[in-house]
Amino acid sequence: MPAPRLIAFDADDTLWPNQPHFDEAEARLYDLLTHYGTPAALSSRFFEVQRQNMDLFGYGAKSFMLSMIETVIQLTDGQVTGTEIQHVLDYGKRLLDFPIELLPHVPEVLAHVKQGGLPLMLLTKGDLFDQESKLARSGLGDLFDHVEIVSEKNEATYQRLLSRYGVQPEEFVMIGNSLKSDVLPVARLGGRAAYVPYHTTWVMERVAEDDLAGLTFYKAASLAEIPAWLEQL
Repeated sequence: MPAPRLIAFDADDTLWPNQPHFDEAEARLYDLLTHYGTPAALSSRFFEVQRQNMDLFGYGAKSFMLSMIETVIQLTDGQVTGTEIQHVLDYGKRLLDFPIELLPHVPEVLAHVKQGGLPLMLLTKGDLFDQESKLARSGLGDLFDHVEIVSEKNEATYQRLLSRYGVQPEEFVMIGNSLKSDVLPVARLGGRAAYVPYHTTWVMERVAEDDLAGLTFYKAASLAEIPAWLEQL
């Protein structure tokens, strides 16, 4: 394969923790609704509401907050109080301003890769304002030559971005924690992808083993392995 011309990093749960904050908000929601069902039943209902809303609201804290409110309304048969809605709004607001704490090895890995001279891109999906805010709070903005915040990470999105930057799929490298969003679409296009697992994964980002059949990608034990892997490409 030709040498890489563009290297992209995912953001949430690749550079900084994100899913744990959503898990905490979800747990608080279930505490609020404890009289309306078991945690398993509540989780099932909340998942279904999120799934139905995905095409309308997209990803991110605001979408999550709206789905929490809708779940509360459904489970209380519309009898939810203003105080309870305020609790849900408070849970959601915390997702929009939590302190960004970088994951291990992030600053040194990005600095090392940056020294290699190839353009670096931050490529993340979600709400534009939310993702821009997290990047600003992270202090990493100056390390990236390009920032792309998209509504979805699928083959069509990657192909559109690569065409815009004049890069062939085989000249592109994607690094992230999501098999569904960061690895599978890129590998299917013929690009190179590195999977850096995080200890928790949003249920809608999980993939079946069969989806990985025949695809080639690198699985790193941690982000610290990425510079050595890139040097071999």
